[in-house]
This record gives sequence, structure tokens and C-alpha cells, in this order.
Amino acid sequence: PDLQLLRTRITETTRVLTSFKELSDPSRSRADYINSLMNDICAYYGYSRFLAEKLWRLFTPQEALAFFDANETPRPLVIRTNTLRTHRRDLAHSLINRGVTLEPVGKWSKVGLQVFESQVPLGATPEYLAGHYILQAASSFLPVMALAPQENERVLDMAAAPGGKTTYAAALMRNTGVIFANDASKVRAKGLIGNIHRLGVKNTIVCHYSALEFPRVMGGFDRVLLDAPCSGTGVIAKDQSVKTNKTEADFLRLPHLQKQLLLAAIDSVDHASKTGGYIVYSTCSVTVEENEQVVQYALNRRPNVKLVSTGLVFGKEGFTSFMGKKFHPSLKETRRYYPHAYNVDGFYVAKFKKLGPTPANAIKAQGQEDKKQNIKKDEDEEIVDRTPISEETENDVFGGFSDSEDEAIIQRARAKQLKKKGIDPKATKATKKPKDKEVTSEEPNAEDQIEEKAVKSPSGTKSPKVAEKSVKNGVSEVVGHAVGTLTEVQSKKERRSLNKAGKKAKASPKAK
Repeated sequence: PDLQLLRTRITETTRVLTSFKELSDPSRSRADYINSLMNDICAYYGYSRFLAEKLWRLFTPQEALAFFDANETPRPLVIRTNTLRTHRRDLAHSLINRGVTLEPVGKWSKVGLQVFESQVPLGATPEYLAGHYILQAASSFLPVMALAPQENERVLDMAAAPGGKTTYAAALMRNTGVIFANDASKVRAKGLIGNIHRLGVKNTIVCHYSALEFPRVMGGFDRVLLDAPCSGTGVIAKDQSVKTNKTEADFLRLPHLQKQLLLAAIDSVDHASKTGGYIVYSTCSVTVEENEQVVQYALNRRPNVKLVSTGLVFGKEGFTSFMGKKFHPSLKETRRYYPHAYNVDGFYVAKFKKLGPTPANAIKAQGQEDKKQNIKKDEDEEIVDRTPISEETENDVFGGFSDSEDEAIIQRARAKQLKKKGIDPKATKATKKPKDKEVTSEEPNAEDQIEEKAVKSPSGTKSPKVAEKSVKNGVSEVVGHAVGTLTEVQSKKERRSLNKAGKKAKASPKAK
């Protein structure tokens, strides 16, 4: 397509929609203009029609165009000073001496530095390796600043990897108290541990749970941070694949998970905390389904919480109404961030205060809902292979089981069991319990039954009866008499074993 022509047409259509009554063609409807504009946006920026329309509805025509343009430009590289090891001024001086051009990220942050140019890789400087800073998007400062953890508190980061927010919280707490840094991904948790060690964080415990389990596993936190998994519509500049790989199903599945995670976060907080009782919910998405609707759901399901000010000095107010939907007026306390407005990734931050314990009926209702969801999930995910199992043959790659090999393994296991009971396994090899003789016991125990082998004898001769096992008064005794004539024994070792067994059998009645 002719990109220059597309761009001109997009700009002109946007201008008409901004002042529709004055500039529009009377023969064309507004819907016609919007349809034409959506086609041009999809062709020019590479969005799917579904996502382009969804994002378009969030803004005025002029602002929507600015949003699409901003997603074509990467956000500035930002580093966060680790105040556990250094000060921002000292760090800036050191990096400037290494040929790095930088400046403070803004008045709203005391630890951020925006990098414009660098002569050295920022992920390999001595300062980086010493843990003086971490590469971290400016937008991810915001939820930690809203959480505002205090010294000596118990804090939970429900989705902590790769550790930028966790280590920032540790710095604000000055390595006091305790932070539980949780991540459901074991692989991502390894990167989290690496950053914790490098930055000198000492008050953090890394754990690997499903965040939904925390109210049952561990609760009583002063503050909980939930940076929920999301569609990533706020970070399209980093991941261009979001433009085409998000479908309507994603915006049904993700909000459901986010709602359950937020309820779990609320239930994990101690409402009686003297200094805390706060929950911060954040996403790197700009859609209403993942933000305001999730927060409204939590307010409906948990009447023991309310929205409070985030304490952030900039950001646009959250929606209190959208596309005919009405939200609680307190949602104006939440904050929205856009790349075209603040030059940070698209982000959303909401802060709750827990006022009392969660009502029992709310927990019960939630448990029933979770149970239904789990049943449905099991039904959806269960895959049954109806293919009949073919019988194994000698020609198969897997040759089946070897009876002789199995017999050797069984014999070794039996010998080991006999040794534990203080019985000589070599002696029992020369004995055999008659098949027609039942073992008498009040409560038979398989572990107490001993299988014995008879010594091979020539045809026409009987194998000797060496021992019988019986249980009297709960005590297991070996009773028997050596009967018959010993057959030929091939080795002296076997003869000695048989003699030893016979002596034990004769001695047992006396012991009784």
C-alpha cells in the first residue's frame, strides 16, 4: 500500500471526525467515516480490525491517532537507582564518566534516570554488576509508589518476576520487615532470585505458588501488590505481535483470571493492620475489560474494601462510565497512563483499603464459583485416548517383561525383607510351605507370610518339610520339625545351610 497516501487519508478523516458537523460530507454518515478510518489504520499500523476498534473507542479521534503513533516509537530507556547501595546523584556521576547521556526521569520520581545515549552496554557496567541500578520501565515504578510499603511490614508481591517492583519495595522498606516475592513460573522465579541477590535485598523470601492459593496458604499481610497478567495493550511498542494475536477470547479469559487474583489479594490482607491493610492492583493494559470492570467486580464481591487515592501526582482518572456501562464513582481515584500523554508504557493503577474481614457468605460464594470453574476446566482439558492397546509380542520394539528377570528382582526383595526380620534368607531357600497347609492367624498380614522354596530332589523322593509359620497369641513363631531324608546337595555351602536350618527348627519347641 501507498503509506504516504494512507497517512494523509487517516489524518484528514480524523480531522473530519473531530469537527464532524462543520467538515463532514452530508452524503456520508459518521459510521461510514469511522469504517473507512478503521480500514486505513489496520493497513497503515498493522492492527487487527478487532483490536483497532477496541482501542479506538477509548479515546477521542485525535487522541486515538496520537496513541497509535506513540505505539510505533519505543519508550525511553530508564534505569532505577538502587538506594540500598548508592544515591542517584552518585550513580549519575559515575555513568556520565563512562559516556552515558542521561537525566532524571521526572519530578515524580526520586530514583529514576532516563538514558538517551550510552557508549557502553548498560547491562554490563561495573555499577550494574555491583547492583547500583536495575533496568526498569518507568511505568513499573508506579504500582510500588502507590503501595508505599513501610518499614517492618509484611508485604506480598503476588506476581514478582523479574523483580523490579519487589526490589523497589525492599529499598523503600530499607531492607526491614519481610517481602514474600511469589511467581507461578519457576523459570521466571530464577531471574527474580538473581536480581534480589545482585541488588543486595535481604528481607525477601521467594516462593512458587499459584497466587490464587495465598489466602489458604498464608495471609495476614500488611500490603499486597498484584501486577496482574494482562493482554499487554499498553506495551505494544515493546511487543508488536499484540497488534494481531489478541482475540475476543483473550479479553474474556484474562479478565476472569484477573478478577480471581484480585479477590485472592484482598483476602490475603490483614484488615486489622496498624500501618497497612492496602491492596494495589495494576496492569500494563489500557482496556476497560481488564481494568475498571475488574475493579468494579472486586467492589461488588468484597464490600469490606473501598478505593482510596493512589497518591500518584500525575495520571488520568479512571473511567466512571464507558460505552453505556456505569461504574462506582470512586473509580475516579484510579489512574490511567498512556504513552502519548506521559511517554511511559500504557498502565493502570488502583489502590484499595480493606476495612474489615471478608464476610463468610462472600467466601462461600467464591468457593462454589471456583469449584464450578475447576470442574468446567477439567471437562474442557480432559483428553481421553480411545485407541485400543495392542498386545505386546516378541517382535515389538519393547520386548515385554522378562519373567526370569522379574523373578530375580522379587527374590532379592524377599531376601532383604527376611534380613530385616532377623531370618537367614539362605535357610529359607531350602524350605517350602505346603500348598495344602493354611497359615493360621487371627489377622493375616502379608508382610508376615514367608514363601519358602523346596530343595530340588530326584523324582520319586519327597522334599523335606522344614518349617511352618503360625501365629499364637499375636506372636509369630517358627515351628517345625526336620522330616525326611536329605537329598543330595551339590555344594558344602548348601549342606551347611540345611543343617543350620534343621537345628533351628529342632530348638524352637524348647524355646517355647
